[in-house]
Amino acid sequence: MISEKNAVTIQYFLYFGVMGVFLPYFNLYCLSIGFSGFQIGSLSAVRAAVLILFSIFWGILADRKGIRRPIYILCSFASAALWGLFLFTTDFRFMLVITIVYGAFYAPIISFLEAFAMDVLGKTKHRYGRTRVWGSIAFIAVVLASGKIIDKYAVGIVIVLALAISSAQAMAAMTMPRIRSRQQAQAHGASRLLSRQTVIFLLCAFLMLVSHGAYYGFFSIHLAQLGYKGSFIGACWALASSAEVVVMINSHRLFARFSFKRVLAVSFAAAAIRWGILYVAQSAWVIVASQLLHAFTYGAFHMAGILYMDQLAPASDKTLGQALNNAVTYGLGLTVGFFISGVLYESGSSARLFLFSAVVALAGGLLFFLFHRFASEAK
Repeated sequence: MISEKNAVTIQYFLYFGVMGVFLPYFNLYCLSIGFSGFQIGSLSAVRAAVLILFSIFWGILADRKGIRRPIYILCSFASAALWGLFLFTTDFRFMLVITIVYGAFYAPIISFLEAFAMDVLGKTKHRYGRTRVWGSIAFIAVVLASGKIIDKYAVGIVIVLALAISSAQAMAAMTMPRIRSRQQAQAHGASRLLSRQTVIFLLCAFLMLVSHGAYYGFFSIHLAQLGYKGSFIGACWALASSAEVVVMINSHRLFARFSFKRVLAVSFAAAAIRWGILYVAQSAWVIVASQLLHAFTYGAFHMAGILYMDQLAPASDKTLGQALNNAVTYGLGLTVGFFISGVLYESGSSARLFLFSAVVALAGGLLFFLFHRFASEAK
């Protein structure tokens, strides 16, 4: 019998194992079959856009009906099956349709998983990083192995690899805990969920993920344009995840010393610096060094964001709170980031994408800092 915490840990491991194939290599696959930068950016943007609508839809349904686990299992199996359709076409229009339908079922998986984690961890939520870190470990292992496999065979193998791990994740979803439903959402829950503090956080987090559009959509392509091979590309992604592993393992120390808001503010600053470095850097060593900032731009930011949203959301809307956070950031934020990056990529060097990212991250950080600075002074 698998314990509740282990079941959640296994899901993180398999979910981010899939991401270890998808994030670094799927757009390279699209480039290899002849897609333009605009098509690649549009495909990524549409996938992210679907997350917006369906993350919220599934989240509302789960909280109102108390059926988070059945929805999670359904969406895990359906999204894995739909991913397999990519094996049968390289036509942009068909791939766009598959992406939309696949995304509708894939949308709630990570936000539901975060909500499961918050429930299972209970009073030890400050140790969330030690559970979530297994996702990062899986990402590192898969991204390194995939890079070597691609160098040996062809980039098209990523479709098969992602399908295999997705299928394993769906099977393992059957072991997810049956969390007793909290009280049904009350009318005041929505207004509390959308407080001024929550709206500002979501707006700033949106800008943070807009700034990540160039990284998640075009970082691998940018390195390939600079002349780097699949193994180096994989190593860069793996190093970034290794940096986030360190901060996640030490999450209890981090949040014992610093507030969620302070960690978020520092993460915005780190993002502006990181994207600025990628705008000018061509040296392998400089690029590699910049990947260490992933500890802040993703690791610390992600943990603080999940815990901060859990703190802001009323008890009756915990699943919806995480779904809304995921929809606004990894949904709407990446949609805008992917689309703008695709347009900028068409008009010139991929380096300019990261200049745009640096400006957006800086804007988000300034807004977050100034809001809380003036809010504290007004008290």
